[in-house]
Amino acid sequence: MTKCGFVAILGAPNAGKSTLVNELVGQKVSIVSPKVQTTRSRIMGIAIKDNAQIILLDTPGIFDAKKRLDKAMVREAYDASSEADAHVLVVDVTFTNLTLIQNLCEKHKNGIIVTLNKIDLIAKDKLLKIVTSVNEFPNVTKIFMISALHADGVDDLAKYLCSILPKGPWLFPEDQITNIPARSWAAEVTREQVFLQLHQELPYNIFVESESWEEFDNGSVKINQAIVVSRDNHKGIVLGKRGQTLKNIGQAARTELEEQLERRVHLKLFVKLEEDWQERSWALRALGIGG
Repeated sequence: MTKCGFVAILGAPNAGKSTLVNELVGQKVSIVSPKVQTTRSRIMGIAIKDNAQIILLDTPGIFDAKKRLDKAMVREAYDASSEADAHVLVVDVTFTNLTLIQNLCEKHKNGIIVTLNKIDLIAKDKLLKIVTSVNEFPNVTKIFMISALHADGVDDLAKYLCSILPKGPWLFPEDQITNIPARSWAAEVTREQVFLQLHQELPYNIFVESESWEEFDNGSVKINQAIVVSRDNHKGIVLGKRGQTLKNIGQAARTELEEQLERRVHLKLFVKLEEDWQERSWALRALGIGG
């Protein structure tokens, strides 16, 4: 008998949710960077474990939102939570917000799985104190201690998820690992490179849009993407001296796209200014999180 179910991956920004999803799936479906709030919309990763298909909802980080985009992101996380068969709360043990954990545990009356992440970066006595505190919160059905980055403890979590998912047919083909459209996924690959290469130079409030996607008879694909910034001085940061930074971003993104798509990719990037794009309905729709 096969099993299939939705699992919402919740937590504060930069807790390691996307890293965990990628590790469970076995391939990258969600971008990862040191910046908080990298994941902006609900991204679905599909993992197969034994006879179970685990449909993972990688959600934006939950935080005290002020701007329209931020509020939409948090709402997206809660919407995913309401639809799921199981809920996994990922906690960064190096920066533990016990109030957030308690609030989320209280909210999920049907139970929540607490996953303490980055255990390789904390002393055992401090970790034990966190476990003791979390054990006192209501509705905690299970606690796992993992390092998603090093795949430590992730298989035990996957096995447990399989054991609690409802019986039923698989909803996706066995070889499908995500529901993200190819154009959106390609834009995410480039956005990850923007974050990785610019580090602290640029705020996270940029996004990348694949404006065109053209297939050729020889199997290659041409992709034109816009890197949208909200301030004029950010254009220069993305471009770099004589356009070298933009060139480096494009080369790195193209390499990963070719590796994942297993074909030649012609990638053209340009920078576009859209002031206060985070407050625009069209931008929210482009990010797939409504308005």
